Amino acid sequence: MGNYCLSCCSAVDLTPERMKQRDLHYVCFRYTLDGTEYPDDMGVTMSSEELFDRMRKGAETKTSQVSVTEYIRHFEPLLREGKDILHVTLSSGLTGTYNSACLAKAELAEQYPERKIYIVDSLGASSGYGLLMETLADQRDAGKTIDELYAWAEENKLRLHHWFFSTDLSFYIRGGRISKAAGLVGTMLNICPLLNMDQEGHLTPREKIRGKKRVLNRIVEQMEQHAEGGTAYRGKCYLCHSLCEEDARAVAALVKERFPQMDGEVEIFPIGTTIGSHTGPGTVALFFWGDQRDN
Repeated sequence: MGNYCLSCCSAVDLTPERMKQRDLHYVCFRYTLDGTEYPDDMGVTMSSEELFDRMRKGAETKTSQVSVTEYIRHFEPLLREGKDILHVTLSSGLTGTYNSACLAKAELAEQYPERKIYIVDSLGASSGYGLLMETLADQRDAGKTIDELYAWAEENKLRLHHWFFSTDLSFYIRGGRISKAAGLVGTMLNICPLLNMDQEGHLTPREKIRGKKRVLNRIVEQMEQHAEGGTAYRGKCYLCHSLCEEDARAVAALVKERFPQMDGEVEIFPIGTTIGSHTGPGTVALFFWGDQRDN
């Protein structure tokens, strides 16, 4: 595996067991629920199901990015062990944590001039960010050096597609991402917004689709349009959801039907507490490798 560590933030929305299995180090985001702060430690302290249940009952949530100090505390023990580090952050289009990681790198570079520290902005989120990290682990295990892996990550990260839809607009209204009037009309008309991540890592609305059945099909149509090889796609596919596993499994069934040559089964994960604090329940996200994302 080489004398280096692969590292990321806890918002990759995988599981602690998977992170340990793949030898992926991570630093925790933090969120506040009704004034009490918790670590986003991939469900160890609080499951996403409990978070969403409390949000539905009116709990207020707020997240905070990983600070420079927290990054230094995360990186320094690895550097002391003589390890180089390739760290991939949550999208800079969603948080300022990439800048925090770069500042920590600059400070530590003076103390450990013999070590390499690479920082990559994933321009992604949730289990799509997780799929990027698992793919980097595959490349590492295949023998890539840290320099080769850094170059590969920068060259390929925008080929990872992120498509989302939501069947519950209440938390988009609460968070101010849509107006109360637009949200109420959307709810009355059973509108399910379809969004994706653009090339700058921003979550961008693309279509307003009426009805759950239509949006389930439309998100898979986007995969048909953009996946590498189209319906002959041979890569991996991840899904995640916020307390709507039935919807996620419906999407997985459509993917399995339309992409028979895919690498393994569609893997489904719960949306974690950092991303979930903003989406609330009712969101499904689909991730796959494809053409270069653009705006």
